[in-house]
Amino acid sequence: MTLTTRFAPSPTGYLHVGNVRTALHNWLFARKHGGRFLLRLDDTDTERSRAEYADAIRADLTWLGLVPDAEYRQSDRLARYDEQFETLVAAERVYPCFETAEDLDVRRKIQLSRGLPPVYDRAALKLTAEEIAAKQAAGERPHWRFRLNTAAHVYWQDLIRGDSHIDPASLSDPVVRRADGSYLYMLPSVIDDIDMGVTHVVRGEDHVTNSGVQIQMFEALGAKPPAFAHEALITGTEGALSKRLGSAGMAHFREAGIEPVAIAALLARLGTSDAVEPVTSLDPLVEHFDFAHFGRSAARFDEAELRQLNARILHQLDYDDVADRLPQGMDAAAWAVLRPNLETVADAADWWQVIEGPVEPLAGEEDYLALAADTLESLPWEPGVWSALTAALKASTGRKGKDLFLPLRRALTGRDHGPEMAGLVLLIGRDGALERLRARTN
Repeated sequence: MTLTTRFAPSPTGYLHVGNVRTALHNWLFARKHGGRFLLRLDDTDTERSRAEYADAIRADLTWLGLVPDAEYRQSDRLARYDEQFETLVAAERVYPCFETAEDLDVRRKIQLSRGLPPVYDRAALKLTAEEIAAKQAAGERPHWRFRLNTAAHVYWQDLIRGDSHIDPASLSDPVVRRADGSYLYMLPSVIDDIDMGVTHVVRGEDHVTNSGVQIQMFEALGAKPPAFAHEALITGTEGALSKRLGSAGMAHFREAGIEPVAIAALLARLGTSDAVEPVTSLDPLVEHFDFAHFGRSAARFDEAELRQLNARILHQLDYDDVADRLPQGMDAAAWAVLRPNLETVADAADWWQVIEGPVEPLAGEEDYLALAADTLESLPWEPGVWSALTAALKASTGRKGKDLFLPLRRALTGRDHGPEMAGLVLLIGRDGALERLRARTN
């Protein structure tokens, strides 16, 4: 059987860092093993699901390079859920319940007052067929629960957590279908995983209990459960994942100039002891991906670390990787000069304006700049002209260090820091450099 993973977001909002990490790890694991990566839109919540969110999910995955091998929508599969639901009803693994939310709340409070766990007492299982029929004839519409097998613990070998188990007796039978006929998450997900041949379910550790319950659903439907990998959740630098990061879509990072491969490079290693590396493609991430490297401690996401990583990656990108995002007229030679000083591709436009000019004249050092202009004019214009200029000025004035270089940089760029002047001065050009040096002496 082909190894198959799936990413199953609900199109009720935009993807955030935690969602993207889940999608990435599913994609990397599938690619590592020559398998398939599916996108499944869990859109049965008709009130909150929106087409624009579904479009944004697809766009974000494409931007990140996580293109799925197939896409499904749960809203297209309702008839299949009904069919399997009836199978479970016939097997008496799903049963109707008529308690209202108020009824259940009262029962929970009574249980808690007696020191008992607030678990559903299965009162509905005591209803006779006649009582059920009478309630339905009276207009009462039931919700439906999956009857857990409470005789033994559910065990599985988790790819991250190792030996894992739940005690079904400590849980309420989960509601799988509402009184209005709509389905909750648990059962449709299992039916989809069976039909789509999902072999590995990779998700957050907040789903551990769900997985134990769903293992029983797989077995009730006569299917072998998939393997599970439950990842530690992401936290922010301040502890819990901040509301901003928890809600910020990928547009936040695109607008900040973050390269998609930087996000992937950080999230691929988040939660492992492996070093985060400034890769320029997803291939090395695929090659080294291994759930055995993941620990159970919370994974810490630091946006400052992401920005630093982004700059390191940017410094390795070739001109062809970024040419379509550079200012008009900026060529490979200019990119090579500016690249080591950039944090985002958008920063190149700022420096390109410095190169093309004009640069605001600064007061001071007029005599030194006049000497620099005369010296530059006498030198051949060639790749080593900056070294020749500073060597000549050092010999004639005795200046060195900042006294030698900083007035020249300020005159030529209007800034105290930036790319290497040896490359910048060639991009500015002979006439431009002379004009800027003499502008301070006019």
